[in-house]
Amino acid sequence: MAMLDWLRRSPDTEPSITLGEVTLPIVIRRLAHARRLTLRLAPDGSEVRLSMPQWSRTADALDFVRSRQGWLKAQLVAVPATAAPTHGSGIAYRGELLRLEHDSASTRRVRLDDAALWCGGPAENLPARLRRWLEGEARRLLAADLADYCARAGKPVPKLALSGATRRWGSCSAKGAIRINWRLIMAPDFVRRSVVAHEVAHLVHFDHSPAFHTLLGDLFEGDLRAANRWLKREGRGLYTAFG
Repeated sequence: MAMLDWLRRSPDTEPSITLGEVTLPIVIRRLAHARRLTLRLAPDGSEVRLSMPQWSRTADALDFVRSRQGWLKAQLVAVPATAAPTHGSGIAYRGELLRLEHDSASTRRVRLDDAALWCGGPAENLPARLRRWLEGEARRLLAADLADYCARAGKPVPKLALSGATRRWGSCSAKGAIRINWRLIMAPDFVRRSVVAHEVAHLVHFDHSPAFHTLLGDLFEGDLRAANRWLKREGRGLYTAFG
């Protein structure tokens, strides 16, 4: 495809960019608080994400994406390949790397013991069983996190929904519904909790105003900057085991 054809401009389709042999959609978000264009690649390499001020022209923003084509190619190459877990694989859990011990003759129930995850049953169903176990652990810990921060914020605890989104780690709707990415069970506890604290702060301030950031700092007991740095540096890796 020629360089000038990198963007599909049909009104019926999303804009997209071709990087080598891969064409990715460009997801555009206009943010009231944004002061500049921000470009990044989805953790799994599935899309290009462009955040922009509300006053910016879309055409200028897409020209900006085109100007960063080389950077995007490098980011795409750096996306870890997805690999199905097998016997001996390392499985991330709460910031630690556990060894997967699989014996097809053993019980299918996943068991955590002695820095290892033990699981039986057919090998071809192993990824699905491990994911269900991780999602169950995520729901258990995230529910506790949510109750903790809601108590601190003086808010009733909303229903928790797990998310598998590739665009964000957590969300809070205008109606107070909270969704958290289940893959955070693989991150260190302080990282997972920082995301929950962020969404609970939105129950009070549905924006990113100074009041929101002040409340978030009061709610979260850890280092928010360190948590954000971890997600920026390591977040893509949480998508490699289960796609």
